[in-house]
Amino acid sequence: MFDVTRSCYYAQRLRRRSPDVERLRLRSRVSELFSQSRSAAGSRSILSLMREDGEQIGRFKVRSLMRELDLVSKQPGSHAYKRATVERLDIPNTLNREFDVPAPNQVWCGDITYIWAQGKWHYLAVVLDLCTRRIVGWALSEKPNAELVIKALDMAYEQRGRPSDLLFHSDQGSQGGFNRSSQHLDRGVYGTTRRMDAKIDGPGSDAFSRCTLTS
Repeated sequence: MFDVTRSCYYAQRLRRRSPDVERLRLRSRVSELFSQSRSAAGSRSILSLMREDGEQIGRFKVRSLMRELDLVSKQPGSHAYKRATVERLDIPNTLNREFDVPAPNQVWCGDITYIWAQGKWHYLAVVLDLCTRRIVGWALSEKPNAELVIKALDMAYEQRGRPSDLLFHSDQGSQGGFNRSSQHLDRGVYGTTRRMDAKIDGPGSDAFSRCTLTS
């Protein structure tokens, strides 16, 4: 009646019943990449990874495959990092932006950064020797408090042979004003803090991102 041969009709029915092997393969790859990202990758990230593998695929198809698999990217929320609003005038800024230090173990600088891992925020405290620009101590915690900074400073102090007449310059954040560094004064470590400003103190404290760990 529709001028379609019987062979064409049954061939079309057979194609409809046959699984789309290529699509199943792509679904499997999308699911694998999504799992490897711990549910964080979106369609753009997965598209980029698949194209790096040589797959000829577009973003529309990736999004379609993700919908079929009920895959939804789970991105971390914005990080609420509490900052100090009152400067600790009782703890002077002894360093006073003098970042050129002539010898190691004279001036150390401390800072904290945050890292998203395993579905939650982690905090990394580092101690940087301003002369060598090397990280001499570090500590990791789920809480950005003074104890975290103390652990990093203790590690540096022990690993560097307990140096004397040392100045420690720390961020005056909420974890903070590192007023508890005074406990190290009996070891010859003098505490100093200042509120960090990227335009002012960046050359010192932010340098740790370009350095390597040392022991």
